[in-house]
Amino acid sequence: MSDKKRTIIPIGPYHALQEEPEFFKLHVEGETVVHLDIELGYNHRGIEKLSETKDYEETIFLVERICGICSTSHPLACVQAIEDAGGIEVPERALFIRTVVAELERIHSHLLWLGLAGHFLGFNTIWMWSWRFREDVLNVLELITGNRNHYGMMKPGGVRRDILAEDVPAILKMLDSLKDPIEMFRAAVMEDPLLHARTEGVGILTREQAVNYGALGPTARASGVDIDVRRDHPHAAYGLVDWNVITRESGDVLDKAIVRILEMLESVKIIEQCLTKLKTAVGPVDANPPEVRPGEGIGHYEAPRGEVFHYIRSDGSNRPARHKVRAPSFMNVPTNAITVVGGTVADATIILAAVDPCYCCTERMAVAVDHASGDRLWAAKELIRLSTEKTERLRAQTGWPGPDLPMER
Repeated sequence: MSDKKRTIIPIGPYHALQEEPEFFKLHVEGETVVHLDIELGYNHRGIEKLSETKDYEETIFLVERICGICSTSHPLACVQAIEDAGGIEVPERALFIRTVVAELERIHSHLLWLGLAGHFLGFNTIWMWSWRFREDVLNVLELITGNRNHYGMMKPGGVRRDILAEDVPAILKMLDSLKDPIEMFRAAVMEDPLLHARTEGVGILTREQAVNYGALGPTARASGVDIDVRRDHPHAAYGLVDWNVITRESGDVLDKAIVRILEMLESVKIIEQCLTKLKTAVGPVDANPPEVRPGEGIGHYEAPRGEVFHYIRSDGSNRPARHKVRAPSFMNVPTNAITVVGGTVADATIILAAVDPCYCCTERMAVAVDHASGDRLWAAKELIRLSTEKTERLRAQTGWPGPDLPMER
């Protein structure tokens, strides 16, 4: 038993840094985290039950709102479950369009995470630049779908809108302009010594631990687990184009960042190939299925955070008889019980954020209060302040300036 006094720092159940209301209790001795309690399920919106009251068209718009950043991932998994249950064939052109929209979403999601990671570490230049280039991606999504988020593209049997030939040059121009910035971020993360000091060896999840916890997506791939639903269970147009699954070995925060950056380059390759193949994939973008026959179906998709899974049971009516959803954060968040232990309080924010948990806009943080004095001890701003102060200490001790990113374009 340690002779140091153990303190509990609560994060949640509502917190702008974490995703969906969840409650973390950091048990710390001094500055070291020795244990983590995780409590999930503070927010229940009843999506699955609501789905049973909606027809299949309405259900897609409902699940689109499970997560704003994954507002194609859930609809894509859901329509595939409906199509599986109903034996519905999707036109090839629609498969390419689904893939284009999904991979654009992956890029903007990874850029969003990269910016927040930079902010938590005290590198606000990374934050501003990654979000600046994310705007270009969102503008293209608006060009294709009419919306920057919640695109409303997926439907059972295909997609709601075609990609017009006159819009393709603008999409390709954006993708080409994105390659150098992604390489810039790759160099900053992989080569900057100060970023290495803050992320290398921090929050390690070993391959064995990732497998035991059932980790998904970049969280698993950064630990050397070579899984990706797009390759392992081909759907949409992923089996019709060439691309690579990105893995790393150490499982720390650094490798989680590298996996996401390199995945963006793969997404660019996938989209470019899909746009090329659209020239010859002529035909309809919607099979217009008249009904969904009785049966059961599953649909899953490699969302930016990992596999999202939907189950649909049809009774032959125009609405689901049962709908089950599992999002990747449900699997990835529990890994924090391992990765945060042994780290410092200053590193806790970036470790908890490294799995890219899904955000809810209403979250706020509970505070720790000294019962003797009544003084407030910890809150979201204080945790981020501790993290940025550690970065500044390392900067002063080593003379490292930080990531070499341009301040002007």
